[in-house]
Amino acid sequence: MSDKRILHEGWTVAGDPGAPAAVDPIPAAVPGEVVSALLDAGLVADPYTDDGERGVAWVGRHDWTYRTSFDFASDDWDGVDLVFDGLDTVARILLNGDVIGETANMHRRYRFDALTAMREGANELEIVFTSPYAYAEAQRDRLGDRPNAYDEPGNFIRKAACNFGWDWGPNLASAGIWRPVRLEYWKIARIAEVVPHVSVEGGQGIVDFSVELERAERVDLDLVCTAGEHTAVLRVPAGRRTAQVRVVVDDPELWWPHNRGAQPLYDVAVTLSADGRELDTWSHRIGFRTVELDTEPDADGRPYTLKINGEAVWVKGVNWIPDEALFSRIDAARLERRLRQAVAAGIDYVRVWGGGIYESEDFYRLCDELGLMVGQDFLFACAAYPEEEPFRSEVEAEARDNLARLAPHPSLVTWTGNNENIWGWHDWDWQEPLGELTWGAGYYHDLLPKLVAEVDGTRPYWPGSPYSGTRDLHPNEQAHASVHIWDVWNQLDYAHYRDWRPRFVAEFGYQAPPTWATVRRMTTDEPLQAETPNMLWHQKAADGQAKLQRGLDAHLPVARDFDDWLYFTQVNQARAIRLGIEHFRSLQPYCTGAVVWQFNDCWPVTSWAAIDGEERLKPLWYALRDAYADRIVTFQPHGEGVKLVAVNDSAEVWNGVIGFWKCTAEGRITGRALLEIAIDPRDTAEVVLEGGVAPAPGEFLVTGREGFPRATWFTKEDKDMDWATARFTAETALVDGGVAVTVTADTVLRDLCVFADRLDPDAVVDKALVTLIPGEQVTFTVTSAAIAASPELTAALTSKPVLRAVND
Repeated sequence: MSDKRILHEGWTVAGDPGAPAAVDPIPAAVPGEVVSALLDAGLVADPYTDDGERGVAWVGRHDWTYRTSFDFASDDWDGVDLVFDGLDTVARILLNGDVIGETANMHRRYRFDALTAMREGANELEIVFTSPYAYAEAQRDRLGDRPNAYDEPGNFIRKAACNFGWDWGPNLASAGIWRPVRLEYWKIARIAEVVPHVSVEGGQGIVDFSVELERAERVDLDLVCTAGEHTAVLRVPAGRRTAQVRVVVDDPELWWPHNRGAQPLYDVAVTLSADGRELDTWSHRIGFRTVELDTEPDADGRPYTLKINGEAVWVKGVNWIPDEALFSRIDAARLERRLRQAVAAGIDYVRVWGGGIYESEDFYRLCDELGLMVGQDFLFACAAYPEEEPFRSEVEAEARDNLARLAPHPSLVTWTGNNENIWGWHDWDWQEPLGELTWGAGYYHDLLPKLVAEVDGTRPYWPGSPYSGTRDLHPNEQAHASVHIWDVWNQLDYAHYRDWRPRFVAEFGYQAPPTWATVRRMTTDEPLQAETPNMLWHQKAADGQAKLQRGLDAHLPVARDFDDWLYFTQVNQARAIRLGIEHFRSLQPYCTGAVVWQFNDCWPVTSWAAIDGEERLKPLWYALRDAYADRIVTFQPHGEGVKLVAVNDSAEVWNGVIGFWKCTAEGRITGRALLEIAIDPRDTAEVVLEGGVAPAPGEFLVTGREGFPRATWFTKEDKDMDWATARFTAETALVDGGVAVTVTADTVLRDLCVFADRLDPDAVVDKALVTLIPGEQVTFTVTSAAIAASPELTAALTSKPVLRAVND
C-alpha cells in the first residue's frame, strides 16, 4: 500500500542570466551540486588544483535552477509526497509550475505534498535555488552583523559553515540537490516518524518506540513493533496520530567500543496495517548499551568522563570534518575506507565537528558496525548566530529532525551544542560589537538541551566544546571539563602541551603538508618550494608556513631543499601530536581523553589532518596508531629529570619486564635497566629514573623492541644532537602484493620512513617513524603491485628521497 520512486535521472541545471557560464542548461548529476556539474561539463577548472578555487568563486553569487521530468500514473493514492533528504540551501520547489514548497536549511529533510499538483502522464519538476550569498547577506543586513571567525556571512544561513572556506578548506559555497530525492506514494496512512528510545535496565534491553502517523482515513490501525525476536502489538484508534510501544529484550548482548568488546546489533521494525492489509514499514538496527557523561565536580575541578555500560572510557579520539568539499562525492565506500583507517589507528571516538554536516546514514551505520563512538556537534562553529526568526524555527526543526534520524545508532554517544562559540563570546572580542544582539546562547543553554531531552532522552548533552560546566567559569578552564588547546601551534612550541593539565582535550592539533603524491595533485608549481604561489594557496591557516618554520627551527636541522622541508614538517607534526597524547595519557585518570584535530581532509591542502585529501596516510597516522595503542610506554619529564610511565588500557593485567638502554649520540650503550611491571587493567604505573640510568646531556633513552612498546627520550633536539650521518644497509624482497624493505642500522637512525607514494601514488606502507640504534633491524612492507613489477622502482625504495631518516 506504499511505494517510492527515486528521482535521480534526467536533471539539468542552469544559472541566472548574469552567470558567467551555464546560462543554458547543462546535465547535472543528482545527488550533486552546481560546481560538480560545471566541472563535469568542462566549464570550470578543477578547484582542487593550483588556484582553481578562484575560478568557481562566482558560483555562490548566482541563482540556479534544476529541472527534470517524470511520468505519473494515478492509482488512487491518498498521498504522493516529494521527499528531499537534502537541499542546499534556499529553494523553491515547483511542480508543473505550482510552488509546492520552500526550503532554507541544508541540514534537514523535507517532505512536500505533490498530489494536488501532479498530472497524469508527464510532469515537470523545477527547483530554483537562491544564491546563498544573496540570502545570507540580506539576513545579515536585516538582523545586524555578528562576529565570525571568517569574513563570510555563513552564520546567517543554515548551510555548512565550512562551505564558505575554513583554515583547511576551500570556499565552494555552491547550491544543489546534495542528497537523494524521491516520490513516495501511500494509501490510508503512513509511518511519518519512528524514534526508538533504547535503554538497558535490570538486565533487560528496552526499546520504547515513539511512532508518528500521517492518516488520510479515519480507520483503526495496527502497529507491530519488533526488536530481535520480541514483538509488541498496538491498536491505534481512528483519529490518533501518535503511539508509544515498548518492546523488552531479556538479557541482551551489549554494544561496546571496538577496543572494549563486541558490537552486536539487533533488527528493529515497525509495521503499520489496517484490516490485515500492510500499509507501511520502517526498519533499522539498534544496539543495547548505556552511556553516561560524568561531569560532577570533584576536589580538582570538574571531570568529563564518558562511561559506556558503566565503565569509564579513556577517549582516544579524532575530530572529523566532511571527507570531501563537494559533499555529494562522499559515498559509503569512501566512508568505510576512512573509518576503517580510524579503527586501525586505535581510535575509538570520532567527534563530528560543528562547522560541517550531520553525516549520512552510512556514516553512523559504519560506526555502529565498527565500534566507533560518535560525539555529535550541533552545527554551529566559530561565529555568533542570530536567534531571531526564521533561524530559531529552522534550528528547532533541524535539531528535531536529526535527533530523530540518528536516535537508533548506538555509536552516537553525546550531543554538543556548538564548536567554540561560548569561548568566542568570552575571548574573541565579541561582546562590544554584539551589544544586545543575540549570538546563540539561547540555543546552547535552553533550546537544544530541551530538544535532546524531549526527542532523544537517552544521551547526554553538553552546551559547547569547550565548556567548563557553568556560565560563571571561563569556558576553556583546564581543570573543568572539556578544553581546546590552540596556544600550542598558534604561539608556542609543541613541548608546551606538557604545560597543560586538562581534564579532557576536545581539540588540539599541529599542521603538516600532505603526502608527496597529493602535493603533486594540488600544485603544478615548478620547482616545488614551500613558498611557491600555489603551495601558499593551499595553506589556509593564518601565517601557516611561518608557524611550520618556527617548529622546524626549534627541533630539526636546516632543510636543504623541498624534500627535506616536506619530510621534516611531517615528522614534526607526528612528534607534536604523539607528545601531546602521551602526556595526556600519563595524566589518567585525572585526564580522561584526547581528541586530535583533525583526522581527515576534504581536498588537497596543508592542514592538521592525519589522512590527506587524496586518502593517503601522513606520518601522523602512524604516530596516532602508536600513541593510541592499548598499552604504551612513555618517558615524561619529572622536575629536572625524567620518569617512565606505563599505561595499560587493556582488560588484562599487564605483567612483564620493560628494558631500556641509555645511549650516546653515536648509539653506544652506556647503561641498561630492567623494570618489572604488574599494572591492573585501565591503570598506569610510573618510575622516576635516577642514578646511573638517568641520561646526561647529549644522551638518549630507548626501550627495547621485543615484547613491549618502543619509547624514546632525547636530552637535546635533533638540530643540537651530535648524530652521525645515517649509515645502514637496505635490502628488498618481493612479497605477496608488494615489496619488503629491510633496513639494518650501522648508526642511529632517527624517525625512519619509507615514502613509497613517490614511486606509486597508490602504494601503502605498514609502518613509519621508526628509530633504530646500531645493529637493530626493521622491515617495512610496501603494498604496491606497480613497484613490485619494476626493478627500478624497487631499487628506489632503498635511498632518498623515498627512504628517509632525520640524520640522513
